[in-house]
Amino acid sequence: MKMGKYKPLDPLEVPRFAGIRSFWRLPHLKEIPKDVDFVIVGIPFDTGASYRVGARYGPEAIRSQSLILRTHNPVLDISPFEYCSGIDYGDIQVIPGFIEHSYETIEKEYRSIIDKEVIPIALGGDHSITLAELRAIAKKYGPVALVQFDSHTDTDPDYYGHKYNHGTPFIRAVEEGLLLTEHSIQIGIRGSTYSKDEIDKARELGFEIVTAEEMFKLGVDKVARMIQERVGDAKVFVTFDIDFIDPAYAPGTGTPEVGGPSSREALELIRKGLKGLDFVGFDLVEVYPQYDPGFITSLLAANIVFEFISLIALNKKNTRE
Repeated sequence: MKMGKYKPLDPLEVPRFAGIRSFWRLPHLKEIPKDVDFVIVGIPFDTGASYRVGARYGPEAIRSQSLILRTHNPVLDISPFEYCSGIDYGDIQVIPGFIEHSYETIEKEYRSIIDKEVIPIALGGDHSITLAELRAIAKKYGPVALVQFDSHTDTDPDYYGHKYNHGTPFIRAVEEGLLLTEHSIQIGIRGSTYSKDEIDKARELGFEIVTAEEMFKLGVDKVARMIQERVGDAKVFVTFDIDFIDPAYAPGTGTPEVGGPSSREALELIRKGLKGLDFVGFDLVEVYPQYDPGFITSLLAANIVFEFISLIALNKKNTRE
């Protein structure tokens, strides 16, 4: 079995507090080698936010807290770098204050990454960035399934009379034909809404929606099966808004909603619900370090990305066996 060529520094040889703050202390490379399976990429854009701002510092905070990660996932029983390689690409150079121009920049650079036949894992940034990612993904793979962990549907028709905002990416993605809505699912939706029919309108777009109340009644195992059945064998993009998790566990976010799952429940749902799916990309968005006492939100975000990488490795392992 060939070990991954590009992997983190060994914390038993190099102290965690030493070195450049790349994600998990992976090699920082702007040129993507041929034998890389996944790429961490920062997208520090937060001008699409409607309430709090500060997610531009999310990639930095997640990278910093990733230093504590070790190299084996005991729950999934996988050591990722025994089966795959990964690098930290650094950040895409977004343009603060200019969302359309930033979309063009994100899409172009994101496309250059996925054309290398790697799986990108983006660190946001607010949730508006996902539309640009999906545009790049669709140009390579065509429309894909979406698994969205979130407390909001992000399918509002507009904000303040404008089309682009962190509350609008998925209505735009449907309008642009980027998604296989019949294979897409939104999980954890909760909180007050702008209208009585807001969730119904998201369902009318074609999404399957599991509200937080439904999620708790059904339980993790049932919701995980729903994800698996909904996505099937379609290529899938996973987007994880950290506000999916209750603010008691993830206070450092832009639009917190009470009544969500714990960090433990979220990790269990990721492991069971996403296992074995055909991934084309991931992102993790809406981490706001300035509202994050003790760095618990960015630490959780780093661990979620660790689970994403573990799932990529598990797929590689199963392909070889």
